[in-house]
Amino acid sequence: MSDPAKTRRHAERVRELVAALVREIKDPRLGMLTVTDARITGDLREATVFYTVLGDPTEQASTAAALESAKGMLRSRVGHALGLRHSPSLTFVLDNVQTHVKEIDDLLAQAKHRDQEVQRLAAGAKYAGDPDPYKSDDEEIEDDEAERVGAREDNG
Repeated sequence: MSDPAKTRRHAERVRELVAALVREIKDPRLGMLTVTDARITGDLREATVFYTVLGDPTEQASTAAALESAKGMLRSRVGHALGLRHSPSLTFVLDNVQTHVKEIDDLLAQAKHRDQEVQRLAAGAKYAGDPDPYKSDDEEIEDDEAERVGAREDNG
C-alpha cells in the first residue's frame, strides 16, 4: 500500500500528463476533450482518467474510440514520466457533467414550481379554528368575571 498523499500526487500528475499528451494525438475522431480528474489505486497499478467531450453522443463515442486506440502510447508516456517500476494501466471514463447539471436544474425547477403552488394555495387558506387561538390577558379577566357573575346568579 502506498501513502495516500503520494497516491493523490500521482493521480494529479497522471491527470496533467494525460491532458498534455492528448493534444499530441493526431486522431481525427478525437473531439474537444477536457480531462477533469484522475484516480489511481493504492498500489499505483491502475489509473482511471475522467474526461468530458463537447458535442453530441456521436462525438463522445468517437472520442472514446480514439482514446482507446491511443491508450498504449499514453500509458507508456505516463509511466515513463512518473518514473514508476510499473506503468499504470489507463482506463478512460466519460464524465457526464452536463447531463448531471441538466438533471439538477430540472429538479430545482420542479421544486420551484411546487413552492409556487404551495404559496398560491396558502394565500387563499383560512385558519381551521380561531384566527388567534391564544387569549390575551384582558379576555381572560373578562371570562373570569363573567363566570363569577354567572356563578352568583346560580347560587342566589
